[in-house]
Amino acid sequence: MRSPPLPIYAKAAAAVSRAVPEAVLLLTARLGVAAVFFLSGRTKVDGILHIKDSTYGLFETEYKLPLVSPDIGAHLATYSEHLFPILLALGLFTRVGGAALLGMTLVIEIFVYPDAWPTHLSWAGLLLPLIARGGGDWSLDRLLGIEPPARRATGD
Repeated sequence: MRSPPLPIYAKAAAAVSRAVPEAVLLLTARLGVAAVFFLSGRTKVDGILHIKDSTYGLFETEYKLPLVSPDIGAHLATYSEHLFPILLALGLFTRVGGAALLGMTLVIEIFVYPDAWPTHLSWAGLLLPLIARGGGDWSLDRLLGIEPPARRATGD
């Protein structure tokens, strides 16, 4: 007995899935989430990496974290918001960078802005595929052999 034909939207989805390589999706996720964190990091510094006095003030008041002094928190967040987005943009150690930014997202969600969960959920939605699949074919991870080539579906 033959299975019923796929509805038109399922056929269209399958065609788009074949037409848009995973590398494009992962590159878009890498660049999109990297931009959010990098630009946030740039608001915390003057020049290249000189942390502003106002940044320390934010970590003493609005961003106050348990178990971490405001001084250490300001340094960790500022440098993380520069380092890990650059790694993501390059596709270098993508899983590590993605995991670090997901951890940062969870800290922000739990301790700083719990009402901003829709934004944090969208960041997690971009970071989780990067952690699960790596940077994709268009990444330094693949170019340098850090990540193996993607397995291709055989259609079986």
